[in-house]
This record gives sequence, C-alpha cells and structure tokens, in this order.
Amino acid sequence: MNPNAMHPLLASGASAIAVDFDLTFLAQVVLFSTFVVVLKPLLFDPLLRVFEERERRTDGAKREAREMDERAGELLTRYEAEIEKVRREAGIERERLRAETAKIEAQIMAEARAETARILEDSKAKIATEVARMRGELAAAQPALAAEIAASMLGREVRQ
Repeated sequence: MNPNAMHPLLASGASAIAVDFDLTFLAQVVLFSTFVVVLKPLLFDPLLRVFEERERRTDGAKREAREMDERAGELLTRYEAEIEKVRREAGIERERLRAETAKIEAQIMAEARAETARILEDSKAKIATEVARMRGELAAAQPALAAEIAASMLGREVRQ
C-alpha cells in the first residue's frame, strides 16, 4: 500500500510533518526543562560570565592599546620636535663657530703677515747695514788691495 495514499495531505503532494502529542513528548519537555534549570546555574551562567569577562578584558586591552598608541604618537611628536630643535641649535652653533674660526684665522694671518713684514724689514736693514759696513771696509782696504794686485802683476813691490 502506498504511504502517501493514507494521508490526504501527503496525497496532495505537500510534505507535512505529523506530530503526535503523547506522554513521550511531555516527558522530553519535562526532561529538557529540568536540564535547563539544573544546567543554567552550573554551566550556562559561569560560561556566560567567562564570555562577558573575556569581552570586558578584550575591550579593556583594546582601549589600553589605543591609549598607548596615542601616547606613543605624542612622544614621537615631542621627540621629533626636540630633535629638530637640537638640529637647529647645532646649526646655529656650527655657524657661530665657523664665523669665530674665520675671525681667528684672519687675525692669525694678519699677525703672521705683520711679523713676516717686520722680519723682512729687519733683515733688509741688517743687510743694508752689513753692505754699508763691507763697502766701508772695502773702501778702506782698496788702496792696499790695489797695491797688492799691482805688485802681483808687475812682479815687484809698489808703493802707495
């Protein structure tokens, strides 16, 4: 016999579920309710508290991470500002030292030129004095030298 032919809804082609309400269904409902009542405080509530605590900690960690990221950003901004300030000050100091060095170098060069000029003038004066002295000596010794040269050439003694 055809099972679809027994029930008019099944015979029409619609698939319907037939539920019989008997004592087993009632026993299943009672058992399910008992398990829910017994397991709720023993399993479900602690499990829900664990989930809530985990969510709370996760949210707290995320918030703390955002705060730390903001602080790190602020510290980085301050660090970069300080580095730029130090670079600026170092540049100013470097330029000041360069200018001071150029001034000292110019002063040393001027002193060296002045000392060189003084040494040259002293040397020229000494040479001029020495030349004058030697010319004087030569002028004084000239008659004697002339007589000696003439004597040497003539082969006899010459008088002055």
